[in-house]
Amino acid sequence: MKTLFLVRHAKSSRDEAGLPDRQRPLAERGRHDAPEMGKRLAARPVHPDLILCSPARRALETAQIIARKLDYKSADIVVVERLYAAQANELLTLIHSLDDEFERVMLFGHNPALEELAYHLSKTITRMPTCAVVDFDFEAESWSKADTATVARVGLDYPKNPPGDRAPSVS
Repeated sequence: MKTLFLVRHAKSSRDEAGLPDRQRPLAERGRHDAPEMGKRLAARPVHPDLILCSPARRALETAQIIARKLDYKSADIVVVERLYAAQANELLTLIHSLDDEFERVMLFGHNPALEELAYHLSKTITRMPTCAVVDFDFEAESWSKADTATVARVGLDYPKNPPGDRAPSVS
């Protein structure tokens, strides 16, 4: 069984005019939502073997906040340059190349690629608001089979998700 978490970065700030896109920090709402999502994941409990992250400041800040809640060392977060402007098919290629020693992988990135990949893998997830987490349990022993393996479970959670609907199974 392989578990993949797709995490969209939390709400980012656009307050500083002229700041390059990669350097945009989290907005106040993002600094509130990211710890809440980390807390929800920790309560499940989620223990990633590997966290991959876009180099964009807002994505890395989101990953670091959530990692702390999961007792995952920030220093162990792997920044992957190609996650910044990736297309869904590029994300899938990256997932296919993961070492099979990892059972649970979290990938922090951006829309529209995450949303497109979530739909491709689930056929049900059509929207990923900021700081959304989609997780997939694949009946596969290899990441190279992630998109062709049976999806045993799909979960979706996001900051404004009502308490009774958190991390529902939509498979």
